Amino acid sequence: MRSKNQSPINTKIIILGLFFLLLLSVIAWSSSSSFIAENDDVSDSAAAACPSLPSPPTCTKTPPSLANALVHYVTTNVTPQQTLKEISVSSRVLEKKSPCNFLIFGLGHDSLMWDSLNHGGRTVFLEEDKGWIEQIREKLPTLESYHVTYETRVNQADELIESGMEDDCKVVGDPRISRCQLALKGFPDDIYDTEWDLIMVDAPTGYHDEAPGRMNAIYTAGLMARNRKNGETDVFVHDVDRAIENKFSKFFLCEGYLTEQEGRLRHFVIPSHRTGSGKPFCP
Repeated sequence: MRSKNQSPINTKIIILGLFFLLLLSVIAWSSSSSFIAENDDVSDSAAAACPSLPSPPTCTKTPPSLANALVHYVTTNVTPQQTLKEISVSSRVLEKKSPCNFLIFGLGHDSLMWDSLNHGGRTVFLEEDKGWIEQIREKLPTLESYHVTYETRVNQADELIESGMEDDCKVVGDPRISRCQLALKGFPDDIYDTEWDLIMVDAPTGYHDEAPGRMNAIYTAGLMARNRKNGETDVFVHDVDRAIENKFSKFFLCEGYLTEQEGRLRHFVIPSHRTGSGKPFCP
């Protein structure tokens, strides 16, 4: 997520625009909510929170997560690695589903943006580089991130896709007890116990033969989506111009669940397989 070429400067400007739109939405929601409450309660609580405002006041202070994001992106020359059109695909889904549970494979320059766009929800980042996690935590301590390890490498992709055709890899269940070689089992338990509304795969590195590949991350994202109790999960895979991301996303997330592709980003909507007995792995 962090080693790619930077986006053009106009992308940075429009990203800031997205934050302002989100801020306006929060303000509008806050204003409408104040009319739903009883007038006396609203006046008393608002007066205590915003004593300098006239009566009847509406307290519309910028949420800390949005304020931090605005300051961060205004004062840095580093911009998110995805293009505006690619970001827009995920942001449209977040606009409908947030606040929600959002799991992201990778920690990068765009992490604060995703956390802020999911204001009020839970956004978790899984990263393989301990040193990078420490750097980000120094600058952005509010982000929730965990160190994870990947045992497989890019040069094992052909072997792994063969193993992924076995029956054990088509069994829907908790990745911790899966017999599939592709299932990742070393995450904190809370990651497995949470039902994720959105999952984005933009890591691990995967750009040379000895680097950790995204084979296991893509498979595990699909397994977690299928294993939720009900409903559906939006799964995004970035860098599908590369062979592994292209092949593994089509095979394990299924072309039948593919709803959109923009640039190097694919968007899959995967339903729960626990509610439909006998549902095939791919439609």
